[in-house]
Amino acid sequence: MSFKLSRRSLDRLEGIDDGLQAVVKMAITLTKTDFGVVQGMRTIEQQKELVASGASQTMKSKHLDGKAFDIMAFVNGRASWELNLYDDLADAIKEAAINLNVPICWGAAWAVPEKGYPMDIRKWEGTMEEAMNAYIDLRRSEGKRPFIDGPHFELID
Repeated sequence: MSFKLSRRSLDRLEGIDDGLQAVVKMAITLTKTDFGVVQGMRTIEQQKELVASGASQTMKSKHLDGKAFDIMAFVNGRASWELNLYDDLADAIKEAAINLNVPICWGAAWAVPEKGYPMDIRKWEGTMEEAMNAYIDLRRSEGKRPFIDGPHFELID
């Protein structure tokens, strides 16, 4: 089955980097799980609210300058936050990023050993689930808690 982005998702991509838009538009044709774009550009006010609520950790979000997007998985037309769906979606986004040569970091695999930070998903030789697990292992080995943001993708400058 092939999916397509809704008008709402396309509207949420407005103002986002052209390369990121192209990746999202290709990824929806490659994925086995439907998804929509839930966040593109943010205002400073929106970001302040998200930081205050704990939903975001920084005021330096790439959403402020059009270099990030968040997605939501849909199963049988219903939204789902199940993490295993997001590593599958990240595989489709990785494939699109490779095809379009767009450097992207995924919010569930910020860094992995030998690949640095931010980790360009195009350079990971394996599934995105494996990349996420490598990131979790790395953070734990450093005595730090991993920050998993499965719906988030951002352009690497």
